[in-house]
Amino acid sequence: MEDKPLNPTFAQTSEMTKINIAIDGLSGCGKSSTAKAVAKALGYKFIDTGAMYRAVTLYMLDKQVDINNPDAVEEALANIRIDFRFDSETQKNETFLNEQNVETAIRSMRVAGQVSQVAAIKAVRKAMVAQQQAMGKDKGVVMDGRDIGSVVFPDAELKVYMTATTKVRARRRQMELAEKGEKADLAEIMENLEKRDRIDSTRSESPLIKVKDAVEIDTSHLKFEEQVQKVLDLAKQRIEAE
Repeated sequence: MEDKPLNPTFAQTSEMTKINIAIDGLSGCGKSSTAKAVAKALGYKFIDTGAMYRAVTLYMLDKQVDINNPDAVEEALANIRIDFRFDSETQKNETFLNEQNVETAIRSMRVAGQVSQVAAIKAVRKAMVAQQQAMGKDKGVVMDGRDIGSVVFPDAELKVYMTATTKVRARRRQMELAEKGEKADLAEIMENLEKRDRIDSTRSESPLIKVKDAVEIDTSHLKFEEQVQKVLDLAKQRIEAE
């Protein structure tokens, strides 16, 4: 889903109090795109935690790491460096794995089919959460993922839980892949999403949950600008309350 122009309800200034915004939810409901647009409107830093887990998954696949071998996983993690860089030409944040741009590679169905299993590994989550918490220590961060409000930023001033029907999410994902020149069957995508939902929600390590103080937003019938505006309105309320 591409960035689109917004008319935020207010403009963030350097004098205003900064908050952290945690956006959790199901795969394919627009978390990353929404988080990215909200961060841009507020002048905040956007952190795509899903991209971090996808990058780890890509490394494991390319290096043929046995994810059931704890020692092999630990060794692999010691050799993984992930960072985000802004591309001035595309006006987008790009994911880099060990100095290589992997933004396109991590969005493939190949990675999507394995990322939930890799993200469920305790050592992987521990390594990524430590990096994520360091990124948000100075506030002014919009972060999306599965356990942001529950584990990474339990004290975030704004927590959002996004959802949408499986069919709507699958259609959106199919369109995203098509834009990248990758064809995928809708039924296959739906099966992948349902599998990821099941793994993410039932895993023992940092499962996907809706925390009590999260605001739920169902994006099934919302336009992209509408779901972004809802989060911006909530952010305004939280910032003014600080």
